[in-house]
Amino acid sequence: MHCLPLPKDRKPWKNGRMAGVVAMLLILLASTTLMAAQKNKKNAKDAAASEVTGVSSLMTLPDAQQIELMISQMLAAWQIGDEQMLHTFYADDVLMVSGAWEPPLQGWPDYLRAYLSQRARTQGVRLERTNTFTKVLGTTAWCTYQWEFNGQVDGAPANAVGQTTLVLEKRAGKWLIAINHTSVAPTPQRAVPTSVVPVPGAAPQTAQPARPLSGGAPGA
Repeated sequence: MHCLPLPKDRKPWKNGRMAGVVAMLLILLASTTLMAAQKNKKNAKDAAASEVTGVSSLMTLPDAQQIELMISQMLAAWQIGDEQMLHTFYADDVLMVSGAWEPPLQGWPDYLRAYLSQRARTQGVRLERTNTFTKVLGTTAWCTYQWEFNGQVDGAPANAVGQTTLVLEKRAGKWLIAINHTSVAPTPQRAVPTSVVPVPGAAPQTAQPARPLSGGAPGA
C-alpha cells in the first residue's frame, strides 16, 4: 500500500496548531452564548419581578384608595363606551337601580343591554364627580358621590345632576360593585353671567334636562 505524500505547503504541526485555534474559538463562542443566555434570563426575571412588584404595590394601597381609583376608572370606561373594561369593575350578579321609574336590573347581562342602548342615544359625554365619601367595613364598602352630566341625548343638548351610591364587595382580593343606585336630582338654577346681555323678546338658550335613559340615569 502506498502512502500519499503531504503537500509541501501543509505540515502536520500546522494542522495541529490550526485545530487548537478552532477549538479555542469554539470554546469562546460557547462561553459568549452561555453568558448572553444567562443575561437574557436575568433580564426576563428582573422584568417579571418588576411587574409583580408593581401589582403588589397597587394591591397594598389602602382599601379606600383602591376604591377611589377603581371608581375613577369605572366612570372613564362608562364615558368612552368601553363595555369590556366597564365589566371588570362590576360583579356578575350586580343589582342596578336607576333614576328612571323602572324595575332594578339584575345581573351584568341585563345592565349591559341597557347600557349599550343608552350609549346609542348619547354623544359628547362628559361626567364630573364631586363630594365623594367612602366607608370601608371589612370586605364590604359603600361609596356615595354627586355627579353632573353634560352631552347630547337624542341629538339635543342635555344636562343632568344626581347622586350615586355604590355597595362594593371584596372578592378574591378585588373590589367589585355589587349594587349601583343612581338617582337624578333637580338641576340647580345657575346665575346668568353679567357679560351676557339678554336680547329683548328672545328665549333664553339653556341645555335641556336629560331625558330618562333606559338602564339608568347618567352616572349609572
